[in-house]
Amino acid sequence: MIATGSIAERVGLNLRRTTPAQQIGLIQQAEQAGVQGVWMTMGALAADTLSIFAAAAMVTQRVRMSSGIVPAFTRHPLGLVGQAAVLDDLAPGRVRIGVGTSHGPSMAAYGLDLDRPLDWLDEYLRVVRAAMQGGRATFDGRWFSIDATLPAATDVPLLVSALRPRAWELAGELSDGGISWLCPIDYLTGEAQAALRRGAERAGRATPPLIAHVPVALTTDRAAVRAAASTQLATYRRLPFYARMFAAAGYPLTDDGEFTDGLLDHLVISGSDDEIARQLAERLDLGLDELIVAHLPVADAAAEERRLMALVGSL
Repeated sequence: MIATGSIAERVGLNLRRTTPAQQIGLIQQAEQAGVQGVWMTMGALAADTLSIFAAAAMVTQRVRMSSGIVPAFTRHPLGLVGQAAVLDDLAPGRVRIGVGTSHGPSMAAYGLDLDRPLDWLDEYLRVVRAAMQGGRATFDGRWFSIDATLPAATDVPLLVSALRPRAWELAGELSDGGISWLCPIDYLTGEAQAALRRGAERAGRATPPLIAHVPVALTTDRAAVRAAASTQLATYRRLPFYARMFAAAGYPLTDDGEFTDGLLDHLVISGSDDEIARQLAERLDLGLDELIVAHLPVADAAAEERRLMALVGSL
């Protein structure tokens, strides 16, 4: 893992969703700009992120690729292990697979009952870890009954998304890193970090890295940043899990279900290039292990994206 490396190694760039061919091009551009790690999310019905990584592996040499996340409900755990084996062969040491449960509204198209999603994910992770690490998985649970021998073990780190304490404990127990999304930093360094540590201690293992999502706006106009963030991040204030997490972190939504300026100011970094670089370093110094830098467009999205890629590549 890379949690103790340089700032450049610990700051990855989240790439926007577009067509698969364009995303592969963005990964190439990021490598050429000096970015050491890229991240890609995956919607419930979006193009498959791990397939894009496989194609990108053939046209890049150095850049690391991490999924944050692949919705685990979209594939069987042994199917995920098979994809990991391909990626490990095509880009050894350059891929990490992040998985999570996603959310009920996002997964509705699959017609799945997301009953007790963390319990389901617990079983899923145990099957994947056993199959990856030892090439052998035997499991008999509520959701999975498996007896499988794979051709070989697969050395691909397994990351897990987390939001509330129980999920962070699960990440601490079973993952190679916990991924947050749109979480206030003091919540991560307090409640989340403590839960991650509890899970690791329960399993008798070292605490895995805590990886924080950080939206970045390339402007010094803070009012414009708040307006853009309020619109572009609106989905999250409508998800009950996020609303409860914001409240637990000390930043409850308004009575009308809106973000407060205080929450947006805490979540989104902005300023000049030098100010943004300084704020990223400060967040790492607060105890976060890695950052996922995500572009928050304000005015000229394309120009800002190029500038952010260059900034991350220059760290």
